[in-house]
Amino acid sequence: MVIKMISLILGGGVGSRLFPLTEQRSKPAVPIGGKYRLIDIPISNCLNSGVRRMFVLTQFNSASLNQHIKNTYHFDHFAPGFVDILAAEQRRGSDKWFQGTADAVRQSMRHLINQDYDYILILSGDQLYQMDFEQMAREHVDRGADLTIATIPVVAKEATGFGIMKVKGDGMIDSFVEKPKADQLGDWSSEVSENLQQQGKVYLASMGIYIFSKNALAKLFEDHGDAVDFGKEIIPAAINEGYKVASYEYDGYWTDIGTISSFFEANIELTDAIPHFNLHDNGKLVYTRARMLPPSKFFGTVFRNVLVAEGCIIHAERIERSVIGIRSRVGNYSVLSHCIVMGNDYFQRLEELIERDEIPMGIGKHSIIEYAIIDKNVRIGDNVVIRGNPGKLADHETDTYVIVDGIVVVKKNAVIPSGSRIGA
Repeated sequence: MVIKMISLILGGGVGSRLFPLTEQRSKPAVPIGGKYRLIDIPISNCLNSGVRRMFVLTQFNSASLNQHIKNTYHFDHFAPGFVDILAAEQRRGSDKWFQGTADAVRQSMRHLINQDYDYILILSGDQLYQMDFEQMAREHVDRGADLTIATIPVVAKEATGFGIMKVKGDGMIDSFVEKPKADQLGDWSSEVSENLQQQGKVYLASMGIYIFSKNALAKLFEDHGDAVDFGKEIIPAAINEGYKVASYEYDGYWTDIGTISSFFEANIELTDAIPHFNLHDNGKLVYTRARMLPPSKFFGTVFRNVLVAEGCIIHAERIERSVIGIRSRVGNYSVLSHCIVMGNDYFQRLEELIERDEIPMGIGKHSIIEYAIIDKNVRIGDNVVIRGNPGKLADHETDTYVIVDGIVVVKKNAVIPSGSRIGA
């Protein structure tokens, strides 16, 4: 049976907790893994699952996201498939921008009139995971569900930060609470496997991934015209009003890239020998823009657990536990540890480097950088020391860098003069 499903990917709000990475771009446009952007994750999951019709709903700082999607996702003219942008817009009858997740979908539904579909897959644009949406859709159809919510088992400490589902043995959800307090959790455990019980993962948290049957979503929007959020309003209403709401229990790796520390940890974990999120899986490819870049060049550098993207020129003495993005340049005798270097948008010409009396793009000589995120097109001089210390440094902001959760984040296009000292 062919399941006719279309996907709406939410572009996210202001993204204040990821500042300064979201100062000039939306959350889904934030670079990750050296060569990708966060939006590539849900789009790749869709493509790997056979979902080839996608709309990305955008609002804040969307220029770079729009450009990335336009330059990346081109489909065969003789096969149905697309990734289109649906930007928030004012129009007759509504002068408001998107007010929340449900409101964004509601305002976008009129653009789906000419699409043939029975189910709507709703995704977030700022999560890291690999999931088979076709399997989730088949369970949705087999159960005759109106709404299926992807859930992930969590321990009590994590449960207070999520919407928690009370799931019965047949996989149906009979109640829901948004971010319960610790003293409420006793009533919110679900029936899980013995293995999960031993790990203390007895709470099923919403992953913010939903499949709605077309008619059910239309009726919910009709009956709750003022609802703006799925988690706080639409989902509780569906459960309370007798809709068939099912749980799709996912036991793989999943993380919400909502803060600087979660973004940092997710990137650094990619350098593990066998990471939870596997970029080297033939069956779960991660797609992104195909750039015509040369191979990276190394000059005697010692690497330990490092991802290096294309087009890099690295003279460093040592780099360990780091992600080095496209077109990165690192000078002689520099040492990097636990760093995310996002790279550069273009190569500087040799003539330009010789003629101009300025710090070139990249990281200079004899510099030491630890526990830091270096955004794109940054110029760091020689003999610079940047030392983050997670959990130990106080939050701090300047014109060129920010310290968040002990991690130093150098802003996009910033210039750090030679001899500078930042952090611990």
